[in-house]
Amino acid sequence: MKLKRFLLRYYPPGIVLEYQRRNGDLETKCIDLLNLTPETDVEVLINQIVFEEPLISENKKDTLRGMIFKLMEKIDNKDSQRFYLFKILRAHILPLTNCAFNKSGSKFITGSYDRTCRVWDTLSGEELLTLDGHKNVVYAIAFNNPFGDKIITGSFDKTARLWDANTGQCIHTLKGHHTEIVCVAFNIQGTHVATGSMDNTAKLWDVDTGQQIASLEGHSAEIVSLNFNTDGDKILTGSFDNTAKAIFSLR
Repeated sequence: MKLKRFLLRYYPPGIVLEYQRRNGDLETKCIDLLNLTPETDVEVLINQIVFEEPLISENKKDTLRGMIFKLMEKIDNKDSQRFYLFKILRAHILPLTNCAFNKSGSKFITGSYDRTCRVWDTLSGEELLTLDGHKNVVYAIAFNNPFGDKIITGSFDKTARLWDANTGQCIHTLKGHHTEIVCVAFNIQGTHVATGSMDNTAKLWDVDTGQQIASLEGHSAEIVSLNFNTDGDKILTGSFDNTAKAIFSLR
């Protein structure tokens, strides 16, 4: 592996190493400097980094030193803010209801009372897709993270829709609830999706076929929140009836 260049990362503080593998592929590696302060002994830190990181040779110490001082200067600047407004994105014509990032943070989605879900490029702020087809408010939205190639939307029109996150094509329309859908979630494997509704039920769906697998009943009021566990074999539902219910063995 060959080190190509250093990159600064201000928040959280760190240094990114861009290196080239023997096959020519470029990759990156992060060195976190979360404990860096204006009082840090820079020489001790440099020696520690060079000792622990084989990509950095002794002759790169001056470059490394300069980057660490830049980070320290930024940290010491009392006027600098840790968070700042990056962009304001306007495209929906009515108020928003929800938003969500994909796993990498490269894209995000917004749902709105204008009956659409929009897909955005995070860095450029460009609107990539408009997911149009619901006949009422798009209230609940989610990516199938960690994959990020599908989106689920739940609407006040009593349906949920599965979309291709790259093309905007509607893959399946999920019908079965009797009232508004207010929460949705994928399992981490991306094989199932759950929807919760004001009709007091949650429903489990097969992502590939769009078929309903199960209707989860027992709450006496609206289901307003739900989530899968990591293994994807349990669902937790939360309701206005003051209870939460865990459902097991969904595979």
